[in-house]
Amino acid sequence: MAEIKNAELVFIPIPGMGYFVPTIEMAKLLTDRDERLSITKFLNHHPIAPNKFVFHFVESHKDLVRDAVAKMVRDESIRLAGFVIDMFCTTMIDIANEFGVSSYVFNTTSAARLGLNFHMQSLSDEQNLDVSEYKNSDAELLVPTYINPVPGFLINTFLDLEAYALKSLSDDDKIPPVYPIGPILHVKAKNDDNKDSEEIMEFLDEQPVSSVVFLCFGSMGYFDGDQIKEIAIALEQCGHRFLWSLRKPHPKDSLEDPSEYENPEEVSPKGFLQRTAGFEKVIGWAPQVAILSHPSVGGFVSHCGWNSTLESVWCGVPIAAWSMYAEQHTNAFELVKDLGNCCGD
Repeated sequence: MAEIKNAELVFIPIPGMGYFVPTIEMAKLLTDRDERLSITKFLNHHPIAPNKFVFHFVESHKDLVRDAVAKMVRDESIRLAGFVIDMFCTTMIDIANEFGVSSYVFNTTSAARLGLNFHMQSLSDEQNLDVSEYKNSDAELLVPTYINPVPGFLINTFLDLEAYALKSLSDDDKIPPVYPIGPILHVKAKNDDNKDSEEIMEFLDEQPVSSVVFLCFGSMGYFDGDQIKEIAIALEQCGHRFLWSLRKPHPKDSLEDPSEYENPEEVSPKGFLQRTAGFEKVIGWAPQVAILSHPSVGGFVSHCGWNSTLESVWCGVPIAAWSMYAEQHTNAFELVKDLGNCCGD
């Protein structure tokens, strides 16, 4: 009887917490289901400027990935089963093809956003339209959900949330199979016991149920000085309890995450922290799932990144949408217009 080899999946995420964390959580779910499955994750760094990121980052790592996988498959106890590739790393499909295995694209945004991507691509391929002409245009596009020869797309979503978008994708015979595998959440974050987390939890423990508005705009979200002052004024005047994750802008032409202010008083209105003491807390990094899970949190002002959206839905906290960049605008549109479960900015 031939020996059964362990199946090895190669995961290739893109740098960035919003992409990396759900990829890691999906890998954990898979390995928990079958002890014969193992996963190798390639962690790529980004020492290049943002304007070159999309064009050169993935290509610059292809040789490194190819060599590493070649070395791995020389181990006779390992059977290479396939590649799971982030949606921004699709040129890595070339490497999977060289090894004769399947590739699955992991889409870390919504099903509706994936449908929009396919629709814009079809306008270019089938109707020969220059889709860049729609930039800053008032034209209305009819998008089916709100072409790549791969076995399928894995989406961090679930049927009850995006039934319409998922049906639209499944009805299109030009699109490979789409597998909703979510919600994939980093729920164990609520067990974080560092000092900052303890102080945040102590503050929330002292507040009445559903009384705190939580403001957080993702790992890359930040505002300039004038915007910070206006938000602070609005928070003070509204009179509600709040917890505000305030981040400092990252250096210009850098892909580093925004950092924390050593002293929030330097960017807030004079006396703001003193006047709001007792019912507010300004923090830097936020243990988001733990905060959203806390009974004192009754609202979430969010940038509408997809991970944050899923976490808020999971915890049952209403969202006030303040989309900022990338797919957040279409996420907010879907939440406000299609699903009607949050208010817009």
